[in-house]
Amino acid sequence: MFKLRRRAQDGRVLEVLDLTKTYGPPDQATPVLRGVSFKVEAGAFCAVVGPSGSGKSTLMNIIGLLDRPTSGVLRLDGRDVAFGDRGQEARFRGATIGFVFQSFNLLPRLSAWENVALPLVYAGASVRERERSALAMLDRVGLSHRAQARPAELSGGQRQRVALARALIRQPRLILADEPTGSLDSVTAGEVMALLRDLNQRLGVTVLMVTHDKDLAARCERRIEVLDGRVVAEAGAAA
Repeated sequence: MFKLRRRAQDGRVLEVLDLTKTYGPPDQATPVLRGVSFKVEAGAFCAVVGPSGSGKSTLMNIIGLLDRPTSGVLRLDGRDVAFGDRGQEARFRGATIGFVFQSFNLLPRLSAWENVALPLVYAGASVRERERSALAMLDRVGLSHRAQARPAELSGGQRQRVALARALIRQPRLILADEPTGSLDSVTAGEVMALLRDLNQRLGVTVLMVTHDKDLAARCERRIEVLDGRVVAEAGAAA
């Protein structure tokens, strides 16, 4: 059930159609997203880049189903998301999306493999399945020898590798990486980026990375630039 395999690279994983987001009452509404639209093909390695306050984090939260738009359509894996249907939102998050955060978000009392296996707990896998799959995924990211270590015993780069393994454990169609190298030094950041790219190519998983760092974004095959809540430029392979 949880055997690792390469994803087929066909179709659109993500379609964002005229998304808007405002905060506050209608007569004092503050717009954050202003009609954002773009599409991402399966297997793409894509960056959303923009300065602080540009709306990119709000956009990422909506794509990750952690927030809801004021208007517009979000389509994941060919299906429209019915915002407000908590059951559907949870199913999409569990089966379609994997998350990687700047702050790693690992549970300190759990070992590396137990952190990686957490999504399988919610999927109903047995303890044996969880351990076997987690160890296999840690091997994928080069950390099988640290499977029993707790987060405090790992370097920043190793913790991000654990977070990557956790994001991939249920074989999602889309990885959302929010400033995944923001807490790392430049050398380790380069290593994590190289690992992300390698996993993207070997497993066929689509990666959408939010960053303010244009140098990192330039290493992605596709770039979407957001400013003042709008897409102002796109570069690379069109989706």
